[in-house]
Amino acid sequence: MAELGVNIDHVATVRQARQTFEPDPVWAAALSELGGADCITLHLREDRRHIQERDLRILRQTVTVKLNLEMACDIQVLAIACEVKPDQVTLVPERREEVTTEGGLDIVAQREKAVEIIRRMEDAGISVSLFLDPDPRQLDVAATLKVAAVELHTGQYAMARRGRRQDEELEKLIQAGRFIRQAGMALHAGHGLTYHNVRPVATIEGMHELNIGHSIVSRALMVGFEEAVREMKRLVESP
Repeated sequence: MAELGVNIDHVATVRQARQTFEPDPVWAAALSELGGADCITLHLREDRRHIQERDLRILRQTVTVKLNLEMACDIQVLAIACEVKPDQVTLVPERREEVTTEGGLDIVAQREKAVEIIRRMEDAGISVSLFLDPDPRQLDVAATLKVAAVELHTGQYAMARRGRRQDEELEKLIQAGRFIRQAGMALHAGHGLTYHNVRPVATIEGMHELNIGHSIVSRALMVGFEEAVREMKRLVESP
């Protein structure tokens, strides 16, 4: 049974649109926990477009479930992470021009830089996950780094038309998931997952954690944050 990580970035996106104090992602995290979230996920970007350092520091003090910090392979954010000590750090790619994360981390190209960041995280007692496409080349490198988990980028699956194309993308995730588990790493997944497409991914054998943000925040505008999380939790947990 997969656990649900709720990404609260887009709550901060709304706040930063007006450079004000609301809505507060800290409130969203608390309501997510009440709705059954197993993990709170946030991305401290280099350009601070949504989540701010203040949010991370308060959340470290208030979140009672796992706190998962997404970050690029950036030395300044690394220093903050080592100080604040989230339970998990997920290394992701970052481009200033992108609206949202566009794909998995190229760990083949960034292996040398990632090795140092992974070492420092683990020395600080922080579990490390890599956000990767279901690409055998990327997964092979991840296995050599012996990180705790790999989060599969589900964007291609989420964007595919229902039918053969989506089935093909799901099969890639299934095969990648099998490799990840056989390599001794925990299997996570996320990006673009919604109330309509999450079930096939949630039922992949050995799926441990799903990180979902935009769809939950969108639903929360209509029914409230706690109820939106509760609805997604039921889908993730259903046999």
